[in-house]
Amino acid sequence: MTARSTRCTTAAKTRTSRLAAVAAIAVAGSMLLTACGDQTEGGSTKEGGDSTAAASKAPLFSKLPADIQKAGVIKVGTDASYAPMEFTEGGKIVGVDPDIAQALSKQLGVEFKFTSGTFDGLITSIYTGRQDLIMSSMTDNKKRQEGLDDSGKKIGKGIDFVDYFSSGVSLLVKKGNPQGVNSLDDLCGKTVAVQRGTIYEDTFKAQAAKCGAKKLTIQAFDTDAEAQTRVKAGGAVADLNDYPVAAYIAKTSGGGNDFEVVGSQSDVGLFGIGVSKDEPQLRDAVKEALDAIIKDGSYAEVLKKWNVEGSAVKSATINAGK
Repeated sequence: MTARSTRCTTAAKTRTSRLAAVAAIAVAGSMLLTACGDQTEGGSTKEGGDSTAAASKAPLFSKLPADIQKAGVIKVGTDASYAPMEFTEGGKIVGVDPDIAQALSKQLGVEFKFTSGTFDGLITSIYTGRQDLIMSSMTDNKKRQEGLDDSGKKIGKGIDFVDYFSSGVSLLVKKGNPQGVNSLDDLCGKTVAVQRGTIYEDTFKAQAAKCGAKKLTIQAFDTDAEAQTRVKAGGAVADLNDYPVAAYIAKTSGGGNDFEVVGSQSDVGLFGIGVSKDEPQLRDAVKEALDAIIKDGSYAEVLKKWNVEGSAVKSATINAGK
């Protein structure tokens, strides 16, 4: 499962084969981010907006709320530091999620305009209306659906999810696995690095409780790139990531010489496109568009392009995360 979750105002994230070091990509992406906002370089599913007349010919244009039909744009928040799911390349936001958005755009007849920011500010951006959707490898879970913090306290109205991707998590360690880590239990008495506010951090916290007196030390960072750097430097023995991302990092970082993936996937769960609970019409339009691209094969083409076919869902669901 994936998750990224704290933010500046408190509120409730995951990540095939391009020949570029993912650490460099991730660091470059993270350098674009603001401290708690989402106003950095953006990406778009189109070079220019269609006229309303042309857009209205799209199969599902009429399903969209009137204000989005009029604007011709769906504003999408992301944290573009999570290759291959979403990352920055040549000043553009690229990856699995932007490509899925491009396919959805053809069904809905409006532009999907991506803006990158810190992961833990994305849900706030939905609450405030700065963004219409979140597409950032965000795990659909009850905490986010209900607007709860880690302690179960109500801190917001929550958001809805259109579930579009399935993934488990894997441990990423230094190449050669010098500490012999093959499972979460092997981490007891050691130090790990992780992106702050993610469900990966939650997983490590749960493991720390299991370790008891054999203390597991958790170092949390603003970006996953920083956590990777810590592991690469030997300051931590492992990072935790969704399998597609961990595999991409291991294959590309340092020409495949920096990291390796160990153990088996765990906590398999769903990534969802986040939508305001006040926008059920938009949510349902996105769900219908997702079902359409699954049916016409364009969804499968995107996953094949990025070598993540094993994470496909058979149909769109709403709030199916646990």
